[in-house]
Amino acid sequence: MSKHAFLNRAKTALVITLALAAIPALMPASANELSAVQLPTTLPAQPSAEQASQFTVEKLNGLNQLHDVTLSPKGDIMVYGLKKGSSSSDNHLYSQNITSGKVQQLTSHAKPESQLAFTQDGNHLYFLSSRSGSSQVWQLPLSGGEALQVTNLPLDINGFVISRSGKKLALAITVKPGCENFQCTLNARKTDSEKKHQVRTYDQLMVRHWDHWLSEYNEHLFIADVPEKITATNKITTATDLMPNWQADIASIGQVAIHPDDSELVFSAKAPAKDEAWTTNFDLFSVSLEDELTDNLTNTRLVNITEDNQAWDAKPLYSNDGRYLAYLAMKTPGYESDKFSIHIKDNLTGKTKVIASGWDRSVSEMVFSPNDRSLFVTAQDVGQKSIFEVNPEFGDVRKVFSDGIVADLAVSGEQLFFTRHSLNSPQDVFSINRDGFGLKQLTHVNKEKLAKVQFADFEQFNFKGWNDETVHGYLLKPANFEAGKKYPMAFLVHGGPQGSFGNMFHYRWNAQLWAAQGFGVVMVDFHGSTGYGQAFTDSIAGDWGGKPLEDLQKGFAHIIEQEKWLDENRSCALGASYGGYMMNWIAGNWPDGFNCLVNHAGLFDMPSFYGSTEELWFPEHDLGGPIWSQERDDYNQFNPAALVKNWQTPMLVIQGELDYRVPYAQSLGAFTALQRQGIESRLVMFPTEDHHIRKPDNLVIWYQEVFNWLNKYTQAK
Repeated sequence: MSKHAFLNRAKTALVITLALAAIPALMPASANELSAVQLPTTLPAQPSAEQASQFTVEKLNGLNQLHDVTLSPKGDIMVYGLKKGSSSSDNHLYSQNITSGKVQQLTSHAKPESQLAFTQDGNHLYFLSSRSGSSQVWQLPLSGGEALQVTNLPLDINGFVISRSGKKLALAITVKPGCENFQCTLNARKTDSEKKHQVRTYDQLMVRHWDHWLSEYNEHLFIADVPEKITATNKITTATDLMPNWQADIASIGQVAIHPDDSELVFSAKAPAKDEAWTTNFDLFSVSLEDELTDNLTNTRLVNITEDNQAWDAKPLYSNDGRYLAYLAMKTPGYESDKFSIHIKDNLTGKTKVIASGWDRSVSEMVFSPNDRSLFVTAQDVGQKSIFEVNPEFGDVRKVFSDGIVADLAVSGEQLFFTRHSLNSPQDVFSINRDGFGLKQLTHVNKEKLAKVQFADFEQFNFKGWNDETVHGYLLKPANFEAGKKYPMAFLVHGGPQGSFGNMFHYRWNAQLWAAQGFGVVMVDFHGSTGYGQAFTDSIAGDWGGKPLEDLQKGFAHIIEQEKWLDENRSCALGASYGGYMMNWIAGNWPDGFNCLVNHAGLFDMPSFYGSTEELWFPEHDLGGPIWSQERDDYNQFNPAALVKNWQTPMLVIQGELDYRVPYAQSLGAFTALQRQGIESRLVMFPTEDHHIRKPDNLVIWYQEVFNWLNKYTQAK
């Protein structure tokens, strides 16, 4: 269909207002793409004022959470895990008939299941579980009966991939490099446990990552043959390490692909090297599975098929016929937020080409259509994560769906299946025709729990930011909004900085929770944010305190001018990570902008941050090289610690003590500067949390501290 034909068709479409919980279909409507579905940004079926209840962090923690959504090869059944609350032990598998919608509980064991995979005939389901005492692979017959243990290895299995034939099993297992068998690793662990001293020694970076110190053990990739018939006495008891001498991990089990004919395997990893901490050079490695594999396999059999690219290569995916290998690749070495473009290698000719190179979006996920003539992909896109269809031959790109955050993409026939969440709805499963029509919501896993919850209306807005360039943001009204009243503002600043506070249902920074407390919520995707083109994302490098601050100031002024119900004299700004950095930066450069600030894990002193963080490629790209580099002086030019003499705004400082991305000394430094100058401030430390607050009980306290702080400084005079 031509663009003009589509627009004419769209003009005649009926506009149907439906509750999100009962969406049978919506006609696509987009002036910019050939086909795109938009969902309503309000919930028409809201409870009445008498029926409505406030959305709280306790209710957030109690929501049912989907995981491991998996579609059968025939597309007639989907299976998913459902955890009934963040702290709940009720976490089991369910199957749902696509046509009838009938749901059946499949498992009831006390130990949950994860990482689901169908056999090609759709009759059995593989999953990972520790129900035998260690993490092993299991197989469940969907016709009925008990699950059978597939692997019986002496070490935990972290993840697996089953080949299409069902004959090969790739396994992620943590072992000691150089060991020829599992017993060697067991012996090494026993020796470690018997040592009377406690010490860590290192001869190279990195020494710790995210929330843990690195050890002498690494996650390696193994391959095993699956018995023709799995029984209680016929299990997999051995596997071959494909990278036995590597003092390095695989990227993840999700970045492993087995050829449809079992002839080879491809995985993503960063090869062992001294520059591990300052390079993003993940490569794709292939290994033949046709030759005999023994426990003495050497690394020389691994072939680096992306050696020429010194930037990031990731997510290998074979076409259904095995002729093509698709993968994602960046161009800029050392830059973690570069655009991921689609590359396709023709396994017959050996040639590789870039697909849709002119398309200015970074791909997150991709899947081949059944006939291999299309790729369906997801990518961040102006506050959404959208679905696109990409033609591998000509590079044409067509938008299929664009409302909310999409993941878990699967295709069967002419239908796409995916999970979606948005600012007013947690995650559920949907389907849509590949032409962008026929949207259906397949699950309603929180229908009862949210039946009486009053969610806030929201809208996307834009304004002229730095250099008069268009900047987007989101606004939520208070959940109890009444026209004619004035309301305080919660001004949320996202981290990254290459990130986005888009149309998402976030568990740690859930905008609806501030709206439920009576705040208008404003979120601006400043220069450096993702989903607006690569140049927009790149623009923050070397300018951490420049363009973003100007965007935030102009966004604040714009929304105050447009929304008269917002009280600019009762506003607080909040942010984490880079957002926390921006709180420190605002304190020194916009000291009269807000009544209070909330700084979670924010960077305070840039020179010391460089020496204590772990992924050095991040500051070296964004701030101009190592701290001693003479090329730029970003570490000092955009250093909040240098401007503490300007600070005057009350600040709440929060940090997890296991945070090795932004080590907690950064928060101690900010709190010291505040206290020493007599500025109202409070420090909240979480000893068992990392860069994020993950534990449900701690999350309740986190929100309580934040809400108390905001209420203290935004009460009407």
